[in-house]
Amino acid sequence: MSGRRLIEVQRLSKNFGWLPVLRGLDLLVQRGEFVLLLGANGSGKSTLLRLLCGLSRATSGVIRIGGWSLPEEAQAVRAQIGLLAHRPLLYENLTARENLDFFAALYDIAAAERARRRDNLLQQVGLADRADGLVRGFSRGMQQRLSLARALLHQPDLLLLDEPYTGLDNAGCAMLDELLTAASNSGCTIIMSTHQLERKPAHIDRALVLADGSMVYDGQVNGDLAALFRQATASA
Repeated sequence: MSGRRLIEVQRLSKNFGWLPVLRGLDLLVQRGEFVLLLGANGSGKSTLLRLLCGLSRATSGVIRIGGWSLPEEAQAVRAQIGLLAHRPLLYENLTARENLDFFAALYDIAAAERARRRDNLLQQVGLADRADGLVRGFSRGMQQRLSLARALLHQPDLLLLDEPYTGLDNAGCAMLDELLTAASNSGCTIIMSTHQLERKPAHIDRALVLADGSMVYDGQVNGDLAALFRQATASA
C-alpha cells in the first residue's frame, strides 16, 4: 500500500436487515486530504463514517485505515481517529475540564501534557470560562464545542466529522473553520459530512457525493456546493 494512502475502501456494502444502505463503495483517501462528504438524509453518510471509525461492521467489503484492517484491528484504528458524531459522546455529570481529563487518560496522553492540551483546547473552542461547569447544563452548541475539543485532544491522524456545524452559531462556525484549517495545515486527514451547502471550509481537496448508498461524485469542488450537489444527484 502506498505510503501516502491513509484510507482504502473496496466494495464496501452495509445492510440493515433487508435494506441496503451502502452499495459496493470504493474509496481511496491520501494522507492530509480534506474531503467533504455530501448527501441527502438517508444517503449513507453517517453509516460510512461509523464504518470508518469501527463503530459499525460492514456487511461486506474491505476497510483499511493506516494499514490496519477493520474490524480485526479496530483498537489500533480508533487510536488514530478523532470523531465528532451526532451524539456528543460526553459525560453529562462531569465538568468540561473533567471530561477532557478523562479522555486524555484513555488516550494515554502523558500527565505532564494533559493539562496543556486541555486548557489550550478549552480556550480555542471558547469554553475556558465554563471549564468547571457541568456538561448537563451546557447548550447544544456548547456541547458541540466540547465534543470538538475531545476529538482533537489526542492530535489524531484522521478526523471524522458528522455534521459538525450542528448547534453552532455564526461565531461557533467561524471557530470550527479556524480549527479545521489549523488541523489540515498540520497534516491531519479530515472527512466531514454536511448538509449545509451554503457554507464550507476555506480549503477542500475533494468532495464525495452519496445518493441512495452509491458514490455518484468524487472530485474537486468547482463553484458552490449546492450547484455541485444538484449536478451530481440529477441523474442518480
